Amino acid sequence: MKDDTPWLDEQEDRIWRSFLEATVRINTGLSDALKERTGLTIDDYEVLVRLSESDAQRMRMTELSRQLLHSQSRLTQRIDRLAKRGLVTREKCPDDGRGTFAVLTNEGLKVITEAAPDHVRDVRAALIDLIEPKERALVATVLDRLATAARE
Repeated sequence: MKDDTPWLDEQEDRIWRSFLEATVRINTGLSDALKERTGLTIDDYEVLVRLSESDAQRMRMTELSRQLLHSQSRLTQRIDRLAKRGLVTREKCPDDGRGTFAVLTNEGLKVITEAAPDHVRDVRAALIDLIEPKERALVATVLDRLATAARE
């Protein structure tokens, strides 16, 4: 049987393994810092950010799930936990009895507003500042291409 697997060469293997290590370490570090300061996970933070940036600080659960790349059940559990903390509420869609909005509360807005400056500083230190200014456009292009290909 012929093996026609396109094995990774040394440079390709380095790219792959560095990508894996960097994403895990960066995400873990950001998540740990956020959790320590605010009690929020990185996923909680992202929910609150999406809601804070949306019209009327609300979003249909199906759209929020799509944007976050979460299953409906995973998002439902996350929203339940955030609701217990008073950071979000749920509202039925007035024009669609089956639809539900996740809505950012005033407390949720306060939490995300207070958490954001430190989190952005952490993102800069863990990622942005490690990319030379002249490299940033190329890195952004490559990451955009990877994200687009992963959607397909």
